[in-house]
Amino acid sequence: MNKTEQLIETPSDSTGAVAGSSSSSSFDPRTDLAAAVELAGRTLAAVRPEQYDAPTPCEEFDVRRLSSHLVAVVRRISVIGRGEDPFSVPSFADEVADGAWAQAWVPGAREVAEVWADPGILGRQLRLPMGVLPGAAAAAVYTHELTVHTWDLARATGQAPDWDSALIERVMGVVRRALPAETRGGRIPFAEVVAVDSGAPAIDRLVAWAGRRP
Repeated sequence: MNKTEQLIETPSDSTGAVAGSSSSSSFDPRTDLAAAVELAGRTLAAVRPEQYDAPTPCEEFDVRRLSSHLVAVVRRISVIGRGEDPFSVPSFADEVADGAWAQAWVPGAREVAEVWADPGILGRQLRLPMGVLPGAAAAAVYTHELTVHTWDLARATGQAPDWDSALIERVMGVVRRALPAETRGGRIPFAEVVAVDSGAPAIDRLVAWAGRRP
């Protein structure tokens, strides 16, 4: 289960806020999800062998473990979109050999595009590890998951992705409701919000809200 998912527990609480943020306008949140998948794949493909053991800003993972987790995440997005059991996908793609993560990403990303092509998925109730969410909310949850972990991987490997500020601002509109700044720890499994200037780049403000130091 990813950390964003852990925060959304009931349809009457955070779920409604997340869903409303994604579907209250004519914008299709699948557009942001597709962009996040594409950027994560490009960042993963640029990882070099000598970087596999490097630490990442996500203290749970080194580059090797984070790369394996990202492959598992993209696979899980497809499983969720099909209405299947999210726990049928383990949290790590342990069967993928070192250095083969980008190769494994390609069919995973293709499957996400195919499964999520149906616009009806946005209003469909989908089962995530923590419960049921509308497809629009699920798209926002996984856009956030992929964006933050792409930043983790990029920071660990010296990459500078071309961040889409508008996408990140939309993600923050969701995350600030689903992930409150107060009472971090316990059921809020993130570090304290890191203070950054209000004029900082959108990606810095997003990861700072997740407890990273940009």
